[in-house]
Amino acid sequence: MLGSVFLYQMSFFVAAIPVASVLYGVTKGKFKYRVIHEKIRFKNLPESFRGLKIVQISDMHLGSFRRKYEQIAKAVEMINEQEPDLIFFTGDLVNNFAEETDGWAPVLSKMKAKYGKYSILGNHDYGDYSEWESLAAKEKNLTAIKNFHKKIGFRLLLNELETLTINNEEIALVGVENWGKPPFPQHGNLNKALANVAPEQFKMLLSHDPSHWDEEVLTGTDIDITFSGHTHGMQFGIERAGIKWSPIQYKYPRWGGLYRHNKQYLYVNRGFGYHGFPGRIGMPPEITVVELT
Repeated sequence: MLGSVFLYQMSFFVAAIPVASVLYGVTKGKFKYRVIHEKIRFKNLPESFRGLKIVQISDMHLGSFRRKYEQIAKAVEMINEQEPDLIFFTGDLVNNFAEETDGWAPVLSKMKAKYGKYSILGNHDYGDYSEWESLAAKEKNLTAIKNFHKKIGFRLLLNELETLTINNEEIALVGVENWGKPPFPQHGNLNKALANVAPEQFKMLLSHDPSHWDEEVLTGTDIDITFSGHTHGMQFGIERAGIKWSPIQYKYPRWGGLYRHNKQYLYVNRGFGYHGFPGRIGMPPEITVVELT
């Protein structure tokens, strides 16, 4: 009798674990921001940029937050507590529509960085996942999304170069539009963005989809470090006790964290927001701090 009761209780407990995890993920887990620190050494980094602190966030998907401004305001405070020199946002501001940005400017504009805030577009920002009454309506939506970046103080890089200067030393920051494997759009033009970059310059790239790193960055450039997002870590996985696993790895081998090939680095942020499943299980939303040394 005792054995039967024990087995019944254990089976109930085991069955309850997934339910409890889902409940936590959709209530608290999606706002349980974690700060991940990485320090990366480069021999060719100019002296004036040693110790440069970069905060990266990605994949806000503002429409999913349903105007929960207070929760995101706390995350903005966490970002500012890092005292970043630069802030990078690597795409997917919205799920689809510019109207998702309504009311968010007072919150998101409070992010502060000593040398500037820079951003790019992600696949969701182009409005490709909705039906539009006309091409003009779709273009108007995209223009409004682009304008919102400026409204919150971010310099949106559209296949462009930004030269960063400290004490008369320079590094190149390149940002491309979304480049992904089909069926994702390939608006990114890396050659155009690199056109005016000096060969000897230290180079940083913002590119939303980490697939771009393997397909174009490693095969044809000497870009030192690339910052990406897109995968969300599938908002589900295990990262503890030496285990790093998410189902997304079967589609994106480079899905979260730091990767290296010879002298080139890629960092894939696991996402600030959420989309589809309204939560996160074992894959907290991420604020990345990368220090260059």
